[in-house]
Amino acid sequence: MNLELTGATRLNVIVGDPIAQVRSPGGVTQAFIDRGHDGILAPVQVATSDLAAFVDAATRLKNLDGIIVTVPHKFACYGHCASATDRAEFIGAVNIMRRRPDGRWHGEMVDGLGFVGAAVSKGVDPAGKRALLVGAGGAGSAIALALIDAGVRELAIHDEDSARRDALIERLNRRGKGRAIAGSNDPSGFDMVCNATPAGMRDGDPLPVDISRLSPSSYCGCVITKPSVSPFVAAARAKGCVTGTGREMYESLQGKMVDFLLFADEEA
Repeated sequence: MNLELTGATRLNVIVGDPIAQVRSPGGVTQAFIDRGHDGILAPVQVATSDLAAFVDAATRLKNLDGIIVTVPHKFACYGHCASATDRAEFIGAVNIMRRRPDGRWHGEMVDGLGFVGAAVSKGVDPAGKRALLVGAGGAGSAIALALIDAGVRELAIHDEDSARRDALIERLNRRGKGRAIAGSNDPSGFDMVCNATPAGMRDGDPLPVDISRLSPSSYCGCVITKPSVSPFVAAARAKGCVTGTGREMYESLQGKMVDFLLFADEEA
């Protein structure tokens, strides 16, 4: 990284609580440098109760161009966007916000593309597969949409919040593609299994699925980036499964995030 910080350097931030687990500041800043853009990405830790005040302050910062959003703020930040992509509007959550010409925020949600991209990079095509997704929050909803759009035959969703799970299933089934159903923590019979919950970030967290029921032929992915190999990924590897880590998912979508922040996604 060869970065010269000056008063002209454009600021972007990643907001979450906690925030120590994120790895994107270095990667995105390096991507800015590689593209000849004088900008940085800095981490900020903001509690849920302070989020509205943070976004209000961020909107007033004249040199702040973009906000990357991580847990637990993805749904709340959608409400602070004046506009959003079709994907973000379907999910009702965002993981990136960029400043519009009028100073307000435009949101996007690309988390799901990372899960699918990591799977494809391991030779796993979701088309025609049966998938189990644990977690129907912001990241989980994005992954669910990406899997349905990628052609899974059936998607089972398991979440402790049954109302949130059922609402997501209903919206997915209205798309008229693969069938979404309620699932459990039993991974047997599934070609793909994804953990989209924080389970595994803290010592002593339970595994998201019953590992004893996991087939070695299942592809297993996990959104957690710290630890770099989550307990679920480690257990799946011990069973002989092909796996995708949170870091690998992030690497598969970093370019799309930078494109969005630099408006490159709008180029012809």
